[in-house]
Amino acid sequence: MNVFNHFTRILHHVIGDLVAAGDLPEGLDLGPVAVEPPRDPAHGDIATNAALVLARPAGQNPRAIAQMIAAALEARDELSEVTVAGPGFINMRLTQDFLRARVPEILTAGTAYGDSAMGRGERVNVEYVSANPTGPMHVGHCRGAVFGDALAALLEKAGYEVLREYYINDAGAQVDVLARSAYLRYREALGEDIGEIPEGLYPGDYLKPVGEHLRDEFGDGLRDKPEEEWLPVVRNIAVHEMMRLIKGDLQALGITHDVFFSERTLHETGRVEAALDHLKGKGLLYTGVLEPPKGKKPEDWEPRPQLLFKATEFGDDVDRPVQKSDGSWTYFAADVAYHWDKIERGYKHLIDVLGADHGGYVKRMQAAVKALSGGAADLDVKICQLVKLYRGGEPYKMSKRAGSFVTLRDVVDEVGKDVVRFIMLTRKNDAPLDFDFARVTEQSRDNPVFYVQYAHARAASVMRKAAGAFPGADFSDKALAGADLSALDAADEMALIRTLAGWPRLVESAAAAHEPHRVAFYLYDLAHEFHALWNRGNDDPSLRFLIEEDEATTRARLALTRAVATVIASGLMVLGVEPVDELN
Repeated sequence: MNVFNHFTRILHHVIGDLVAAGDLPEGLDLGPVAVEPPRDPAHGDIATNAALVLARPAGQNPRAIAQMIAAALEARDELSEVTVAGPGFINMRLTQDFLRARVPEILTAGTAYGDSAMGRGERVNVEYVSANPTGPMHVGHCRGAVFGDALAALLEKAGYEVLREYYINDAGAQVDVLARSAYLRYREALGEDIGEIPEGLYPGDYLKPVGEHLRDEFGDGLRDKPEEEWLPVVRNIAVHEMMRLIKGDLQALGITHDVFFSERTLHETGRVEAALDHLKGKGLLYTGVLEPPKGKKPEDWEPRPQLLFKATEFGDDVDRPVQKSDGSWTYFAADVAYHWDKIERGYKHLIDVLGADHGGYVKRMQAAVKALSGGAADLDVKICQLVKLYRGGEPYKMSKRAGSFVTLRDVVDEVGKDVVRFIMLTRKNDAPLDFDFARVTEQSRDNPVFYVQYAHARAASVMRKAAGAFPGADFSDKALAGADLSALDAADEMALIRTLAGWPRLVESAAAAHEPHRVAFYLYDLAHEFHALWNRGNDDPSLRFLIEEDEATTRARLALTRAVATVIASGLMVLGVEPVDELN
C-alpha cells in the first residue's frame, strides 16, 4: 500500500461528501490537492494542503474548510489525531495498529513491495551509454550506464513498460579515424615497425587484437590496397569488435540493452531525408543564414546559406542547421531522424542519458521532438556530470591499456560491480561525483554501499541466530506475517516502520522525477535507523531482537527485521546491486 495514495483517496471521498451535503460547491478541481509528509515530523505523519487550494475556487475561508475536513477525518480508524495548523494545513497522525499492519504487508509482498501501477503500462524509451564505438568504455561512461540502467529499473517498478536502447554512433569522422587506427595495428600484426602512433589516431593497445583479427582474416591482402578500398572493410570490422568490447564492459556492470540502434542505418536507408521531409511538410525548414557565434567571431567564419530547422518556434535559443554548405547532413540531422524513428516506433516518452559535454544538446532535441510529434511526445535529457577518481585522496593515474583514460573495466575489476553501481548513484546525476578507491571499499558508516549491505547482512545474521535459539520454530516470512506485533511499541520501532511504509511513495516520486539516486539515499537512511535499533540492545538486553525467554516479542522483532531486509533488497534490485547475507 502507498499510504499517501490511500489517504488521497480518503480525502477525495471526504470532499465529495462535503460537496454532496452542500458544504462545498460542485466542480472543484482536486488535482492540486496534495497528501505528503509534513515538513516537520513533529506535526504528524501525513499533511494535506486541501483546504488551502480549495479555498479560492470554493469562495470560503481555508481554515473553515480545514475544520470541516478534519472533523470528517477524525472518524477514521487509521488516524489517532487530526489537527488544523496555520492558515489551514491539516496534519494527521497514524495509529500504531495501522503502521504495524504494514509489516505483514511487506512480508507478504516480498521484494514486490513498492511496485506501482502509476505508469499504467505506458511505453518509455530510455537511451543510455551510447558511447562512440572507438574504444573501451571509460569511467565517465560508467556513470551514465549505471544511471540509465537504474532509471529503467525504477520506471519498471513504477509500472512503465521500458525499452533500454543504445545508439551506436557508427557514422562520421570518428569511425574513419578508428578504421585508420585499426589498419595501423593490422600492419603491425603483419610484422611492420609502425613506430609512434601518429597524432590524431587512437593509441590504445586495445586495437592490437583488432589488427590481429584483420591479419588472420585477410592475411596481407589489405596492405597494398588503396584506402578507399580497405577503409570500409576495416571500419565495419573495427566497429563490430569495439561494440563486442563495449558489450563485455556493460555485462561486467550487469547491464544488457534491448536494442542497439545503428546511426549508419539512418543514412543508408534514407531515414534522415525522410525525417527532414516530415519537418519540411510542416513548414519547419528554410534556407537562411545564421548569426555568428556569440563572443569573438572566428577568423574563418563567413555568412553562408544553410538549411535550417525552426527550433526557436519550439523553445530553442536559435534555429539549427540540418545541412552543411557542402550538402552533407549535420550531426543534428541524424539525431532528428533517430528521434523520429523512436516516435514512429510508438514511444511518446523519451529519455536520453548523456555526458557532461552535451549540455547544448538539450533544447535543440526537445524542440525537434516537439516538432516531429506535434507535441504528442516528450523528451527528458539527463546529463551525467564528470566522475573524478582518487586513491586515498590522490588523483588516480591513467590507464596504459586505454592510452589516455581510466576504463570502466579497470574500476569494476578492482572494487566489483555492486560497489561501482551503488556509488555512482550517491549523487544526483547533474552533480560532480568523486570516486575514491580507498573510501568505497572501507567498512564504515561513511561508505554507503557497505552501510546498506551491512544492514541486510545483519538482518540475515539475526535470522540465523534465531533459528539456533528457537529450534524447530517457523520463522518464515509467511509465519512472521501472522505474528502478534503488539510488542512493537517503542518510538524507534514505530519510526522504522514509518520509513518502511514510505518506500512505495519513494518509488513513485523518484520515478516521476527520473531520479534513481533517491533510492540510494532512502536505503542509507533506512539502514541507519535499523543499525540504531539494533545497537540499543547493547545497553539494554530487553531491547535485543532475540529474547530466548520471550518468543512472542522475538517473533514481532524478527518480523520487523525481515521487513527491513525485504525493503533493502527491493531497493537494491532497482539499483542493480545484489543484497548480501554475509560480509567478507
